[in-house]
Amino acid sequence: MIADFKNEPYVDFSKPENRKKMEEAIAKRKSEAGKEYESVIGRERIRLDAKLKSYNPSHKDEVVGVFQKAGPDLADKAIKAADDAFASWKYTSADMRAEFAFKVADLMRKFRFDFDAAMVLEEGKNWLEADADTAEAIDFLEFYGREAIRYSKMNPVTPVPGEDNELRYIPLGVGVVISPWNFPNAIMTGMTSASWIFGNTVVLKPSSDAPLIAALYFELLQEVGLPPGVVNFVPGSGSTFGFELVKHPRCRFIAFTGSKEVGLKINEEAAKLAKGQKWIKRAILEMGGKDTIIVDENCDLDAAVDGVLASAFGFQGQKCSACSRVVLLESVHDEFIEKLIPKVEAVKVGDPVNPDNYMGPVINQAAEETTLRYIETAKKEGAKLLCGGEKAPGDGYFIKPTVFDNVKPDDTISQEEIFGPVLAVLTAKDFPEALKIANNTVYGLTGGVYSSSRANLERARREFHVGNLYFNRKCTGALVGGHPFGGFNMSGTDSKAGGQDYYLLFTQAKVISERIR
Repeated sequence: MIADFKNEPYVDFSKPENRKKMEEAIAKRKSEAGKEYESVIGRERIRLDAKLKSYNPSHKDEVVGVFQKAGPDLADKAIKAADDAFASWKYTSADMRAEFAFKVADLMRKFRFDFDAAMVLEEGKNWLEADADTAEAIDFLEFYGREAIRYSKMNPVTPVPGEDNELRYIPLGVGVVISPWNFPNAIMTGMTSASWIFGNTVVLKPSSDAPLIAALYFELLQEVGLPPGVVNFVPGSGSTFGFELVKHPRCRFIAFTGSKEVGLKINEEAAKLAKGQKWIKRAILEMGGKDTIIVDENCDLDAAVDGVLASAFGFQGQKCSACSRVVLLESVHDEFIEKLIPKVEAVKVGDPVNPDNYMGPVINQAAEETTLRYIETAKKEGAKLLCGGEKAPGDGYFIKPTVFDNVKPDDTISQEEIFGPVLAVLTAKDFPEALKIANNTVYGLTGGVYSSSRANLERARREFHVGNLYFNRKCTGALVGGHPFGGFNMSGTDSKAGGQDYYLLFTQAKVISERIR
């Protein structure tokens, strides 16, 4: 009997034995820096002339791994391999697919420190952020395995006299998974695993900034004996290879996490009918946010400061759920700022190989340049720089945690997703105005309210238009099962990853009716 789902606990790095294991894993991973990884399509291991290098953003010239860079010419081959595998995989029982998922979860636990270390080096995550990423990946495997079994036993139809009626959820077909770099294990594992656990086959194209984690995950799939072609590991350019996959007539669905701009383009391409296509492609999109925490009067101000700090600067603000705006009621503005700024200035920035460094680098040069450009724009638009606003020392892409006050609701840094360690402080005269500001962007992913007023919390429950709303806690850190995750408006299709209805996005319902003689 399968035990009830429980979230995977985090590693306690205060324990010397765990700290030692992490140090050893980082050393091992460093010793393999520059290792070349093959792409795998069906049973074929592929090496190409074109290479894709993954770099350590803390040391921008340090190569973490070398990968094959697929071009448009490989898209048809990859889709066909997945399509061939689907012919038999779609009939594999839910119990067997779940068993594969549970075995992969067990292996990920076994190699947990190696996955954590890879994210420290490839994405610049600190130890705690990296381990939370791995824990969430394990959660997705465990949760979706149970969901596959649960849905396979469902029969939610009203009895009809003289008939035997059944509703089955069957898989869609070949899916293209385009995964992001910021949660390179959790989101990549979640989207890819949901696809094959629910009976589909996959072409996995990870972010060019995070192919190593995907390669390690794919190695686990091979170790547990997942049939060839069920998942095909093919890094490549998103603008060429990725879109060629999306356009393919045998592509049945696309699961994507990334920017609004790319997500909308995928949605547009998926809507076009390709020659030979027999279905309407399904687009499962998670596309970012511009997330706000409201700090009300008479709340626990210290808790609010800590929640905003963690939400804004955890993983350098490179989370779609990150608090990039805090709206303060006038009466608490000065005290909040007085408490917040010393804590922001005390944040240690540097190579996260050192666990004392809370903030590492932003992911690459483009991210660094974009963040610094937004900082200059904020200054030009009249915002008041309270701290940060410049690069931090080191040979990586380090930026000091930055806070701007006197930001207006329509200012650029109040409206556009920065994806860096920049917090905009806005002020409202009362709670209704704070809610109005919170809802004034095109996004609707996460939000938060710190308040001791039940009336205000209930009003926010009704009017704060986001997919994940948090009261008196930070607005990041959604847990699989407990906080199904996905947003409204331009934040995506409200896919609710880690929720009980996620299964429905990867399947289609078939009703079978038989007259009883």
